[in-house]
Amino acid sequence: MHDSRPYEAETEGVVVRVRPSYLAGQSDPDEGRWVWAYQVEIENRGDQAVQLMARRWIITDAHGHVETVGGPGVVGEQPLIAPGDSFSYASGCPLPTPSGLMAGAYTMTDEAGRSFEATIPTFSLDVPGGRVLN
Repeated sequence: MHDSRPYEAETEGVVVRVRPSYLAGQSDPDEGRWVWAYQVEIENRGDQAVQLMARRWIITDAHGHVETVGGPGVVGEQPLIAPGDSFSYASGCPLPTPSGLMAGAYTMTDEAGRSFEATIPTFSLDVPGGRVLN
């Protein structure tokens, strides 16, 4: 399911890796609905604990329609990630087109109370065998 290399970005010692996968069984192209899952791993390579406080996603479909979504934490959690540890979760995204892009940022807070934005790398959502969105 996740045999390709993950999309990856590092910000201030926080590494975000994303592996998207198309969910054919939940998609209905005849109804204009394509669904992807994505597995995210957030690794703390820094020297102090960080807490994921909020998320912001920018989702672009193949027609260029952009939607920004966000909120506190991820999957109902605001995980505290110790140095050398990681946190993983899975989520999903429906689109009205067979391809698209996602990107974003996590608002992180370190032990000193300083906030920073950890980049979520831009990743492609493409139906296998379909045209890739540029």
